[in-house]
Amino acid sequence: MKFIKGVALTLVFLSLQSCFVAKEYTRPETVVESQNFRTDQLPQDSLSMATMSWKEIFTDPILQNYIEEGLNNNMDIRIALQQIAIAEAYVKQGKAGYFPTLNGTATAAHQEFSASSQYAGQTSSANQFEVAGGLSWEADIWGKIRSTKRASDATYLQSVAAHQAVKSRLVANIASTYYQLLAIDEQIRVTEETIETRSKGLETTIALKDAGNVTEVGVKQTEAQLYTAQAILIDLKTQSRLVENTLSILLGSAPHNITRSSLEEQSIDIPLKTGFPSQLLSNRPDVIAAEYSLVNAFELTNVARSSFYPSLTLNANGGFQSLELDKLFNVNSLFASVVGGLTQPIFNSRKIRTQYEVSQAQQEQALLQFKYALLVAGKEVSDAMYSIEAASEKITVKESENDAYNLATDYSQELLDNGLVNYLEVLTAQERALSSNLDLVAAKNNRLQAIVDLYEALGGGWR
Repeated sequence: MKFIKGVALTLVFLSLQSCFVAKEYTRPETVVESQNFRTDQLPQDSLSMATMSWKEIFTDPILQNYIEEGLNNNMDIRIALQQIAIAEAYVKQGKAGYFPTLNGTATAAHQEFSASSQYAGQTSSANQFEVAGGLSWEADIWGKIRSTKRASDATYLQSVAAHQAVKSRLVANIASTYYQLLAIDEQIRVTEETIETRSKGLETTIALKDAGNVTEVGVKQTEAQLYTAQAILIDLKTQSRLVENTLSILLGSAPHNITRSSLEEQSIDIPLKTGFPSQLLSNRPDVIAAEYSLVNAFELTNVARSSFYPSLTLNANGGFQSLELDKLFNVNSLFASVVGGLTQPIFNSRKIRTQYEVSQAQQEQALLQFKYALLVAGKEVSDAMYSIEAASEKITVKESENDAYNLATDYSQELLDNGLVNYLEVLTAQERALSSNLDLVAAKNNRLQAIVDLYEALGGGWR
């Protein structure tokens, strides 16, 4: 009884020293308010579109169904879920670190003695039967077990954040690919209309040539323009098929035809609010994961530091031991032992010092990766905001340009019919009109893509 009291007092005394070994994690001050978005439009409040569900951002019902399908079937999502399951198993193991280990054994031994052994003349053989249990427990006097548990918790939360990052990226990728597909559809429509117009134009040119108003050169140039548009159409249809295949893989299915609406039906009218830069620490999953990686490295440094100090262990064994099987569970066969001790590392080929130095370097790596994740996040937000602004301006310019080229084409055709211009001016106006139409579609798609990028950059899509 005195022995147990002594162990308990020692445990209480040493536990008081744990605060001098295991440190508490605090977020580095250099990253809390150090990042800013590069923009003239500074956020006025804490509202951020990142906190909105993707269903509020992407209102096309067909797109919403595809996102749901992708979240259920995408391979990256399913892999991330298994990583969470792995981390959860380690968390359970970390919680069990506070409890003692208990082992049970059952043995039966038979030994034959030689004629010249020390047992000669007494017995020629011996049996021994034993059923026993062993208990071992290490006191967490320096916070080693607590830090190990916290490291496991951080790894689990990091895997959850990584899963959220996969979801955010997947939602953005599906929306981005869907919009790209709609933009290609619109460009195909424009090109097909152009082919139809140029086919009729070729017939008109042939008639004008027969009337002596244009030469054979004009006919061949018109014919070449038609072939150019047909080649563009082939490229666009090929691109459409490839983008369909890409979207199919994102949905976790084999390549197949993708049902969709039209580019003109797409509208993202929600306020494009970014909130404050510091909110990336709580909204953006990859930044959250980077911080949990830092927490994990911090706690493992605590574990490495605690290895310099003595460990207190308590071992207890007990059970039944007998030379005869029928007397094994007799009260006289009982045995027990209790051993408590302190173990202080003295010399171990510098292994503890090396592990501590490695853990410090790994913690610094994790800190730098955390800071880098914040820098990248801020850059991506700034890129997306500027891209939205630029795309909006470009749409306005391209609409004006497109109107001008369409009018120029109509006017040049009228002038040609009246013999006031040569056919080269008509061809040039038609070529530029097609290019302007395709560019206008691309500009509309770029704005949608930039909004998707901003939503992802702010950390939206996983809620």
